Amino acid sequence: MHKQWRFLSWMVPSAVIGLIFLVLVAAWLRTLSGVEVFLVMYPGTTALPAEAPSGIPGWLGWQHFLNFFFLVLIVRTAWSIRSKKRPDAFWTRSNTGLIRTTAAPRRIGINVWLHLVVDAFWVLNGIILMVLLFATGQWMRIVPTSWNVFPNAVSALLQYASFDWPTTDGWVNYNSLQVLAYFTTVFVAAPIAVFTGLRLSSVWPLDSPRLNRIFSEVPLRWTHNAVLFYFVIFTIVHVTLVMTTGAVRNLNHMFAGNDETSWWGVGVFAASIIVTVLVWMVLKPSVIRWLASTSGNVRR
Repeated sequence: MHKQWRFLSWMVPSAVIGLIFLVLVAAWLRTLSGVEVFLVMYPGTTALPAEAPSGIPGWLGWQHFLNFFFLVLIVRTAWSIRSKKRPDAFWTRSNTGLIRTTAAPRRIGINVWLHLVVDAFWVLNGIILMVLLFATGQWMRIVPTSWNVFPNAVSALLQYASFDWPTTDGWVNYNSLQVLAYFTTVFVAAPIAVFTGLRLSSVWPLDSPRLNRIFSEVPLRWTHNAVLFYFVIFTIVHVTLVMTTGAVRNLNHMFAGNDETSWWGVGVFAASIIVTVLVWMVLKPSVIRWLASTSGNVRR
């Protein structure tokens, strides 16, 4: 059995068992009077700063699509790299273009090349997201601004796990568990993924012993894979909750930039899925070889 499938063969059942255990524990905790008092004191939502913007801007719609699109391709290419199969071809950067180095360019598999290219676009999109978040004040919706976010996050988790889900309006304010999840994803996991990815990429200076000793490859490779796994889990949980807590309205928030119950958000979401699937299908080895050949030499 392939290594990845062996991993899934025990990981998926373990996750299911863990979720069942979490649900049972949450249901038991909800029978305790002290826990109910806690839930009343901390309903699951922390008040936003007075100057926080209201609503979700339209630009977050295309940000949602691009992040989803790039993450899907990142996971696909990462899975290909981890398969340890011999790449269909190898790419070597042309050293006569805009980017020139004194050292000879390294040869990498075209699956690694595609992974790095998609990573670059994902990072660029992330930089744009950061600029827009701070320029519009939207950062206040996903950055904890009070210590109360932590007990409220515990409260929200208990409510989710006991299937008595928090009654919050995501258009106005996310619940505290969402805030911590979004903050972790945007401001913690993403930067870690970028840095560890750079360490593992061909742009890292291997001729610097001190730097390589400080940032050892093995632990950072493990960290990089762990962050990738986090993104997969986050996406699965995020999409599941979007679909089970008022899908039409949630998708309007995410893709149409409105708080209505029209089907525009569903339509845009469906179109984004179709585009992602089509690109996934089109990116066959022959196409990847052709794309890679536009920026370097490709040899099989």
